[in-house]
Amino acid sequence: MKQLLKTLLIAVLVLLGTQIFAQERFGKLLKNKPGVVSYTFRNEFAKDVPKTLDNIKAMGITNIEFSNLFGKTASELRSMLDARGMICTSYGVSYDALQNKATQVMEEAKILGAEFVRVAWIPHTGPMDLALAQKTVADFNVFGKKLQESGLTFCYHNHGFEFLPYGEGTYFDYIVQNTDPKYVSFEMDILWVFHPGADPAALLKKYPNRFRLMHVKDLKKGVKGDFSGGTPPENDVTLGTGQLNLPQIMKAARKTKIQHFYIEDESPKSNEQVPVSLAYLKGL
Repeated sequence: MKQLLKTLLIAVLVLLGTQIFAQERFGKLLKNKPGVVSYTFRNEFAKDVPKTLDNIKAMGITNIEFSNLFGKTASELRSMLDARGMICTSYGVSYDALQNKATQVMEEAKILGAEFVRVAWIPHTGPMDLALAQKTVADFNVFGKKLQESGLTFCYHNHGFEFLPYGEGTYFDYIVQNTDPKYVSFEMDILWVFHPGADPAALLKKYPNRFRLMHVKDLKKGVKGDFSGGTPPENDVTLGTGQLNLPQIMKAARKTKIQHFYIEDESPKSNEQVPVSLAYLKGL
């Protein structure tokens, strides 16, 4: 009897150990396996959602950050994802939507299965200034608290113009330092950190606990940056062929709280470039 109990105990311990290992391994794979931003294939999605999902999966990508429902309901889109073994981990919406349609946004995010709701643009008519930064901080804290109460996490996706100098840093620093970390997290778009002259790897090291998501993209060599938050789509190039130091950035990202990173390629050649970018990331 003692031998039988001992054998059963060993079997249980082995099973538990296997499950823990599987969970840890899955977590690492989920973190390290890149997804894609729906905007990358916006033209294709606008024509045929199911076919575009099939093409993305054929590339080896199963995780999508949606910033548009492309004429479908959240339920219809979720059914299409489930049928293909794909997931939506982040849902991008407008600033206005979170201000005026928060309940709808939260319902759609939950139906899609997203953990995160992100905003990628602060409405503005001129350069970032202190008044706008202060309003942004107040609004973000409200957005984040409301989303957290619904079981979701709010992230702001930087877009370049927040990196104008302010005090001993930038307005982006001001926003990070004055928003409540319980409610407000960030999605780093590495191109829109680099374009206005900042260093993505250094910023990740500066705020390792505030970034939860990342857009991975590269900027064509020779392109000069500014604080406009805009550059022609053709300036998005295959990862590893542009100006950004991807190995350094990805190394820094691994020491942060980033859970998902997504390839974003706004160029007209995204169908050609994304598979090559994916292979590049896997080779790092």
